[in-house]
Amino acid sequence: MTGSAIFTWPIRVYWEDTDAGGIVFYANYLKFFERARTEWLRSLGVAQGALRETAGGQFIVSETSVRYLAPAKLDDELSVTAALEASGRASLIIAQQARRGAQLLAEGTIRIGWVDAATLRPARIPEAILEVLNKKR
Repeated sequence: MTGSAIFTWPIRVYWEDTDAGGIVFYANYLKFFERARTEWLRSLGVAQGALRETAGGQFIVSETSVRYLAPAKLDDELSVTAALEASGRASLIIAQQARRGAQLLAEGTIRIGWVDAATLRPARIPEAILEVLNKKR
């Protein structure tokens, strides 16, 4: 992945995650990645729900790139990771993977940008948040 500390979040595959064949629908990996990113930020003390009130802004996904290598199936136990790959003044690139045991199923990068909560216009990520994120790299 990257040189950053890697955060791992467990996810179980449910019927709602799969197609008629019991294989995870490709777009649901983005949901799995979202859950891991949210829990990663929460573990660092950056609760996304509170950001609107405390910092006046929020993160939004602005770009995704996912490579699918093998299918996850109904009832699989997955480990989904998140690690900070790059940080800028207005956005972060998060490297993510979904694994079943040692087998890599999907990997990608997600760019999240910071926006003003009221206008949804791009803004600078507050310095306090950047310090927390970069401290864990």
